[in-house]
Amino acid sequence: MKIAALTDIGCCRQENQDNYCARQLTDGTGWGIVCDGMGGANGGRAASGIATQTMLQYFDRQLKSVQNGEEKAFMMRAFDVANRAVYDKATSDPEMLGMGTTGVCALQRGPLAHIVHAGDSRAYLWHGGSIRQLTRDHSMVQQLVDSGQITREQAALHPQKNLITRALGVSANIVPEYNRCDVEPGDILMLCTDGLTNMVPDAELALILQETAFFDAPGILVDRALKGGGQDNITVLLLGIETTEETNG
Repeated sequence: MKIAALTDIGCCRQENQDNYCARQLTDGTGWGIVCDGMGGANGGRAASGIATQTMLQYFDRQLKSVQNGEEKAFMMRAFDVANRAVYDKATSDPEMLGMGTTGVCALQRGPLAHIVHAGDSRAYLWHGGSIRQLTRDHSMVQQLVDSGQITREQAALHPQKNLITRALGVSANIVPEYNRCDVEPGDILMLCTDGLTNMVPDAELALILQETAFFDAPGILVDRALKGGGQDNITVLLLGIETTEETNG
């Protein structure tokens, strides 16, 4: 696996409340997480930072002992631990009350990618020149789309599109969503915050990944979001699938 990432404050925010981390193991396994914090003052930044660091520590301690077939349980447990860490901070510090964060995490092992998320930060799979969204936004507007009340095109312009229905740290318990997909060498897993996807259409995301060198792509994607208005923090994390020989060679 190869990893490339970039985060940017955007054009309109006072601080960057996004956070991310990623790791590549010697056996070719790789994982990454992207978080988009929410909360007044420093709450959002603290929430995304706590969630990211908690996930990093948990993966560093536990991942090597996870057997094939145990990935879902492992990742759901990791989200539970991260949720509790953010929630405990939010409820013990009056200045952090009400803070929370989205989270989208991908773990690639061999021919499978395992995805767990809460909120509207997304995971995409780029394969053979086309892009597919792997996650479903946990948002009020997505619920309207799912129920047929509005179209996807209307959702993109909806004034309440940033109201999310699931996040880390807002309650003692969380029910993240899990899915998985097949991957092969040459594929790219993209984890990102809505600061990218609200500014850049999926078709353009696919075109940039198609035409841009892997390690240059995060910069090009962030630049495109900035040119589109940069209304929020922007974070892009790319996980490039390679063969074991390429990874270890």
